[in-house]
Amino acid sequence: MGNVDSKVSAGQFVSGVSAVERAQNACAEAKRLEKIGEYQAAYQVLAEYWPDRQAFPVLPDDLPEGIAAELLLRIGALACWVGASSEIKGNQELGKDIISRGLDSFERLGLLAKVGEARGDLGLCYWREGAFDEARIQYQAGLKALPQGECDQRAILLIRAGLLEVDSHRLNTALNFFNEAFSLVEESDDEALKGSFHFSYGVLFKRLAAPENREDYIDRALIEYAAASFHFEQAGNQRAQARVENNLGNLFCLVKKYSDAHKHLDRARSLFLELGDVSTISQVDETRARAFLGEGRLVEAEKRIQMAVKALEGGDQQSVLAEALTTYGVIVARLGFYEKAKVIFERAIQVAQTIGDTEGVGRALLSLIEELRRKMPERESVSMCLSAMDLLKKAEDSAISSRLITVAGDLLEMLSADRYEGGEPDTFEGFSFKEYLLGAERRVITRALREAGGSVTKAAKLLGFKHHQSLISLINGRHKELLDQRSTIRRRGRPLIKTGGATKPRGRANAIAAKKRIMYVGDSVTLGKLVGASSSLGSVHVEAFTSLLSASKGLAAGHYGVVVIAPGFEKLEVLKFVETVKDSSARGGRARVLVSGPGEWEMEFWHAK
Repeated sequence: MGNVDSKVSAGQFVSGVSAVERAQNACAEAKRLEKIGEYQAAYQVLAEYWPDRQAFPVLPDDLPEGIAAELLLRIGALACWVGASSEIKGNQELGKDIISRGLDSFERLGLLAKVGEARGDLGLCYWREGAFDEARIQYQAGLKALPQGECDQRAILLIRAGLLEVDSHRLNTALNFFNEAFSLVEESDDEALKGSFHFSYGVLFKRLAAPENREDYIDRALIEYAAASFHFEQAGNQRAQARVENNLGNLFCLVKKYSDAHKHLDRARSLFLELGDVSTISQVDETRARAFLGEGRLVEAEKRIQMAVKALEGGDQQSVLAEALTTYGVIVARLGFYEKAKVIFERAIQVAQTIGDTEGVGRALLSLIEELRRKMPERESVSMCLSAMDLLKKAEDSAISSRLITVAGDLLEMLSADRYEGGEPDTFEGFSFKEYLLGAERRVITRALREAGGSVTKAAKLLGFKHHQSLISLINGRHKELLDQRSTIRRRGRPLIKTGGATKPRGRANAIAAKKRIMYVGDSVTLGKLVGASSSLGSVHVEAFTSLLSASKGLAAGHYGVVVIAPGFEKLEVLKFVETVKDSSARGGRARVLVSGPGEWEMEFWHAK
């Protein structure tokens, strides 16, 4: 495991030493192994006292209270680390219980340095669970308890406190903690401590760079990550080096250098697989999903985020789970599955609420509004926006403020349009009764579509239509600007071109002839000709068009049984073209349209006169 020969058994401490010395040696060795990320080896050292990793330790009755407390501290801290790296459900809670028992003894004995250390490990457990306020209390109490001279331990607590604030998006507060830790780290000889400081500092600069993609902050983050990797290598901590690679992947996602991001994520995943670190593999998968999302590779993003969420749901890192669920919701919304996306966002909000992460709730809520506000009733959107603003009012991340302003502005514009469009005119100068009625009609249809989540069928019922086709005709005819308000049509498992077993065509002669004609719209004329050649034995004729505009002209000149649209066209452009196909179908019989486009989205339509 790693580059360290660390398979040390408890039996190595038995021969020729007392029970007290054996316990002291086990604690020292376990702490060393824990520092370099060798958690399984550390467990082997402590196995004599902790035979069942999901149960409380079994300690000899004759150990002095201070030695027993030290064992409890080491075992409790290790329980939390093992739980975080292997997704063992409940290990954070077990670790807290064990550490708290040792902490009681340290306080009773007046061992203040150990009190500070125990508080720091206890805070780390709360942080992993997402209980940020409780973690803050532990770090503050730990710093207050530490006596003068405990420089390394004080630096550890300051770094952890700073990284907690980075996770909470309180970046100025985090910077204060890191600045206080800087001089202590500079004076230390501990390579693992130096690596931890530079890694945490890099995370801070990555977050600072996010709102405006500040190149100076990005460069500083890269420098800090490089320094962290060097010090972790010197310390022999392969697990920490893997975390650096994951964060580099995250940073390159931020600046949209996705090929570089994937290279670092590949390295991170490989290292974590080697270490058996299931939890952090899921975090790498979440980062990968965001990379795919940025590239518009939505189907791949969905598969990756599903893997991450499934792994995280089995563990204790609820704040990480809430963040992954939020990413999942964004991906599903952009795939066009709005109802499912809303359920996922609500799950993210619930998880964040459970652990008391109010800003996590706000961020999930903000993402929900950004993705679904045009698919929800106005009052619901406004209520959610106000809640998000209240929850995020203390956030120090300027990107959050910018997103809130954008969403609020969009909602105000929607409300303004709903309130005044179609209302009583202020003056009849330049007034058009036709435009007035169209505006009122558009306003009502927009609201119905929003409250129906984009479903035309549901919206038609809200509007009192007996059949949804009446609403479709209105949208296709007078209100084409509302096409993007409709839900994406779900994919169906039909073959591209049917062979054999075809039913007899009905209708006029041109409909019969149309069944033998296929329109192919794509970047490559050659591909269309190849399809035509392969179909010629069945008397099927394929006509290839390189653009949707030229294909529209082709529809005006004739009828087709199947229209195939290849990837590479904008979604809205395709939807408008589909309406042209519908008009053609209405004039001349029956047409089938199959679309494969950006983000692997697919649609299929059957239209009959």
